[in-house]
Formats: sequence, C-alpha cells, structure tokens
Amino acid sequence: MSMALLKDGLNQLGLSTSVDLLMDYLTLLQKWNRAYNLTAIKNRDDMITRHVLDSLAIAPFIQGKNLLDVGAGAGLPGVPLAINNPDLQVVLLDSNGKKVRFMQEVKRALKLDNIEVIESRVEQYHPVSLFDTITSRAFSDLNQMLNWTNHLLDPHGIWVAMKGRYPEAELQAVKLPFKVHDYTVPGLEGERCCVIIHNKNKE
Repeated sequence: MSMALLKDGLNQLGLSTSVDLLMDYLTLLQKWNRAYNLTAIKNRDDMITRHVLDSLAIAPFIQGKNLLDVGAGAGLPGVPLAINNPDLQVVLLDSNGKKVRFMQEVKRALKLDNIEVIESRVEQYHPVSLFDTITSRAFSDLNQMLNWTNHLLDPHGIWVAMKGRYPEAELQAVKLPFKVHDYTVPGLEGERCCVIIHNKNKE
C-alpha cells in the first residue's frame, strides 16, 4: 500500500521524485523513531501523507538555488525537497542533537550530497552566503520566524511558511509584502496553505 500511495500522491502533485529514496528515508525515520521519538506519527502511510507529500506540496513555491530549513527536526520539509530537486542546495538547521544525528545519517545513507546538516540555534547561525528561500514547518508565529531568520535571507529572497488554516491574526503583524497560497495534499483532509513573504530589500 505504502509505495502505491506515495506514487499516486506524487502523480497528483505532478512530481517525478525518486520513490525509492523517499521510501528509504521513511524506513530510516521509522527505525530511528522507535528510539528517539522524532515524530508522533508512527504509521508509514500517515508519514507519507502528513510528512512527505505535505513537504513536497510546497515544491512549486521554492525560489533560487539554495534553501534553509529552519528547525528541520526529522528533516521536514528539507529532505523530501532535496530528494525532489538534486540541484537545490539544502541546509537543515536544528539545535537538537538527536535530530541532527538522524539527519546526518539520512544524508550519509541516502548519499544526498546536496544536503548540509547544521547543529545550531538559528540566531547563532551565520553562514558565508545568504539563502534564496527559507522555509519551516516548526515556527508557530510568522513574526518570530521573520525576526529570528532575517539575517539569513538574501535581499531578493523569500520566506515560505507552511501553515494549516489561513493565519489571519499572525499576518496582521507582518510588515513585509506577502501572498498566501492554498494547496492540497493528496490524501490529507483539512486546510493547508503557505505564506510567501518577500524580503523588504527586494527591488
């Protein structure tokens, strides 16, 4: 069921992502999850829908050649996005040592050369070059996300914040230009949207 579910979901999203790599990622996630409790979702089919397909649903909104996944946790959405686009350079940032070790094992086992795993708090992370896109599933508050990551975004870059229902109250505090895009995750009920926020220095 699981592989057919994944293939069908990818078809619905219009993506030709490597099914084998995504399944290998889920195998590692389930194995490590038993010891480290990386995610509350235990069932593989639920992981496909709520983790992998949900992550890949934002692929059309990613801009540029390098992406920062802040608070990446178990590597979501960064790992599926990196598997989907081998030309995209993805930095997975998290301050939790167990989650970082898991993501490092994913990078090694799946030979994902376009991934870099960094253990750091976001406010202490100062890379050599800035990012075209910053995304996160972990931040609960948009304004907090902007404040903590604005030193990491290219002047022409965008934030892609994954949300459930339309975050009306949070958006009232956002002073930068933004657009909200609704999207559908195959097999997942409920509202999903992402907020695209443009850096203030964009011409």
